[in-house]
Amino acid sequence: MTPTTASAQRARPTTARKREEILKAAIETFGSKGSTNGTLADIAEQVGMTHAGVLHHFGSKQKLLLEVLSYRDKTDVEELTDQHIPGGPELFLHLVRTAFANARRPGIVQVFTVLSSESVTNGHAAHSYFLERYQVLRADVRDAFEVLCAQEGVTDREAIDKASASILAVMDGLQLQWLLEPTAVDLGEASEFAITAIVHEVLRPGQPLSSYARGES
Repeated sequence: MTPTTASAQRARPTTARKREEILKAAIETFGSKGSTNGTLADIAEQVGMTHAGVLHHFGSKQKLLLEVLSYRDKTDVEELTDQHIPGGPELFLHLVRTAFANARRPGIVQVFTVLSSESVTNGHAAHSYFLERYQVLRADVRDAFEVLCAQEGVTDREAIDKASASILAVMDGLQLQWLLEPTAVDLGEASEFAITAIVHEVLRPGQPLSSYARGES
């Protein structure tokens, strides 16, 4: 092994640690200030580097932004088998466990909520990421419903499609409420209640809300 090779191998763990340090600082910065107002200078100051030093590791603010989202995704599945979310009915339990886990990591939740909201604006760097993310997750939840519905003899595909979008919407919406007023919303329990209610409504449909408005029972 040449001196140059040995030096490079020693540098890799240090580089990886510094990149993770920058990513964590970026999560805090983008979560509190947004991706527009949060600057590379803000991030560099937190980790004791220069603006140029951050660019050396990530190339551009846009690339750093996308790396933050990838880092979030990796932390979501790092303790799972094959680092991949489960399929079938187990997916619903995974979503509930994720909600309880998110209640212990407000920084990650905050940056996700801020960036997902910003991504609907024209030309946002994370637009394609969030578009694909929701497409993939809706399909995953639909597949999980298909398994459950086959077991229960339910064939209402329209209800499955609505429920798949609704589960993701209610999880993200509860995160926003929790960030605004954490003492008023129990993120894990509220998410579990909502997911359970939606799954039950697909499998065993009840009365429409309009019947309650008319005083029917």
